[in-house]
Amino acid sequence: QVQLVESGGGLVQAGGSLRLSCAASGRTFSSYAMGWFRQAPGKEREFVASISQRGIITNYVDSVKGRFTISRDNAKDTMYLQMNSLKPEDTAIYYCARLAPGTTNPLGSWGQGTQVTVSS
Repeated sequence: QVQLVESGGGLVQAGGSLRLSCAASGRTFSSYAMGWFRQAPGKEREFVASISQRGIITNYVDSVKGRFTISRDNAKDTMYLQMNSLKPEDTAIYYCARLAPGTTNPLGSWGQGTQVTVSS
């Protein structure tokens, strides 16, 4: 039921930080496992991070472990991705999505995404 809007992307130098936000509208945001995905030009969309319904369980692709932190504030219907120590290879459009619980499989249609560009 939720509609998702990503924001917070931008242009940063390698080693910098960004915090992405995913604002949800709908009646049952707190009932959904959520995740972040990214897609670089000419590349397939890939899973980045996931978070369980109440934020207790998180999962990350190996390439971002120790650098990215996924979180959510169900009272604000918002999910976040804190991105530290950014690398040029993190450059992509970042999308949030509802996930099938216990999986990294996105559900529903994609939003507009937010562009993250990391320069050397």
